[in-house]
Amino acid sequence: IGKKKKKIKQMSTQQEQAPPAEGRPKREQGFGEKRRGRGGPRKGGRRGPRKDSWVPVTKLGRLVKGRCIDNIEQIFEQSLPIKEYQVVDYFFKQNKLEDEVMDISPVQKQTTAGQRTRFKAYVVIGDSIRHAGLGIKCSAEVSTAIRGAIILAKLSIIPVRLGYWGNKFQKPHTIPMKLTGKCGSVRVRLIPAPRGTGIVASPVPKKLLQLGGVTDCFTSSVGHTKTLGNFVQAVFDALKQTYTFLTPDLWGSVETKASLYDQHNDFLTKPKETKPRRGGRRDGRRDGRRGRRDGGRREGGRREGGRREGAPRRAPRPSNN
Repeated sequence: IGKKKKKIKQMSTQQEQAPPAEGRPKREQGFGEKRRGRGGPRKGGRRGPRKDSWVPVTKLGRLVKGRCIDNIEQIFEQSLPIKEYQVVDYFFKQNKLEDEVMDISPVQKQTTAGQRTRFKAYVVIGDSIRHAGLGIKCSAEVSTAIRGAIILAKLSIIPVRLGYWGNKFQKPHTIPMKLTGKCGSVRVRLIPAPRGTGIVASPVPKKLLQLGGVTDCFTSSVGHTKTLGNFVQAVFDALKQTYTFLTPDLWGSVETKASLYDQHNDFLTKPKETKPRRGGRRDGRRDGRRGRRDGGRREGGRREGGRREGAPRRAPRPSNN
C-alpha cells in the first residue's frame, strides 16, 4: 500500500511539472469561482421569512387583523372563543407575555411493540398585570411539547380580577374574595391578604399568581400536591372564578351591546380581493397536457373527447356467455 501511495504522488508531481501541450492554453484556475457546482450559479437570492404571514381563518381573527377591535377586554366581555393564538399576540405587543415551564413529566403507553414514551409539558403565561393562562401539551419531543403548551396557554388566557383588603386606596393588590379551585385530589383555597404581606404559597401557585398580577395573598392546599399538574390546574381553576361572583360594586345596570360580529357585519361580508394567478389563461383553462379543463379538446381540432376525429370506434368485446 505504501509503494502505491508513493507512485501516485510521483505521478501527480510529474503532471504538475510537465510543460503544457502545444496548441492548448494553460489553465490557471478551475471552474470553481465562475460556476457553482454542476448546477451553475444560483438564480435569484434566498427568500427570507415573510413579515406578515398570519392569514386569519376565523371571524374574530379577521376583525382583529382589520383593527376593528381595540383591546382584548372587548372579547372577554362577550365571551367570544379565541381559536387563533395570533389574536393574543396582537394585543400583547407592548406588555409581552412571560412564560414559565412548570413541569415536564414522561408518560408511557403500553403497545404490542413495547412501551411508547412521550413528554407532557405544563406551561403558564401572564403579563404580571391582570391576565394569566395555562397550557398542557403531550408530544414525542420535549421542544414540541413546550411549543404546543405555550400556544394552548395563549388560547386559554383569562382576565384576573383584583381587589382590596380593607380600605380601598391606591391600586388593587389582592384577590377580591375567597376562592377555591380543585383538580383531582388537590383542593386550593386563596384568601385575600393585607397590603405588604406578599404571596404566602409554595413555588407552584406563587409563580402563577405573580404572572396574574396578584401581589398579596394567603393560600391553603389539601390533597396530593406532589402531582404538580393537578396542583397548577387547581390554582388556575381558582383564578377563573374571580369574575363569577357578582359583588355589590357590579350591581349597577349594564347596557346590552350588540355582538362584535353584528357591529362589523359589513366588514365581514366584504368580498375578499383575489390576486390574479400567474400564467395560464384568463378564461380559467390550463395549457398543457395535464389538468385539462376543456374535456380533452385542442385548438387544432385534432382530439375531441379523448378520440381522434374520423377514427373508427372499437368493436365491443365478445362476452363469454
